[in-house]
Amino acid sequence: MESRTIVRIALIAAVIAVLGLLPGVVLPIAAGVPVTAQTLGVMLAGIVLGPRHGALAVLLFLFVVLLGAPLLSGGRGGLGVLFGPSVGFLVGFVPAAFVTGLLMQRLKHLPVFAAALIAAIGGGIVVEYACGIVGLMAVARMSVVQAAIATAVFIPGDLLKALATAFVAEASFRAYPAAIAGRA
Repeated sequence: MESRTIVRIALIAAVIAVLGLLPGVVLPIAAGVPVTAQTLGVMLAGIVLGPRHGALAVLLFLFVVLLGAPLLSGGRGGLGVLFGPSVGFLVGFVPAAFVTGLLMQRLKHLPVFAAALIAAIGGGIVVEYACGIVGLMAVARMSVVQAAIATAVFIPGDLLKALATAFVAEASFRAYPAAIAGRA
């Protein structure tokens, strides 16, 4: 792996960490799972770095969190996060970044904005929510319907994050085409 690639992976992991500094909003219906800006970073990871490197950036971020760094919204970190209701969403960061990157690559025939929006929704919302629902079912002991309803409250915010991701991807591509993996 080139040193430039390693630096990009570390930078995106740092972006995800910085997005955790923004205060989250805990919704009672979602069993204590907070609304955070970090899924924006997960979407960007896949779009900017591609599937493998995007997933590696998220893995690096999660590794640092599990070591105890309080980088999740609300200053959470350590192994205890694996036993909370948001575990499905946290674990889902990795496949979400991978699928977002994969979709972005497969949609290279579309304009960057459209491809990034579709990829962010497909990976950053659909895949992320599927993992989050499973986590809520396991930890919060919700039925699939209860977990899906609890997760649905995140949809408006995540659609805005997907739109923001598409705007960032478009602007980045116009300024520096090599900024988006597989598009230069």
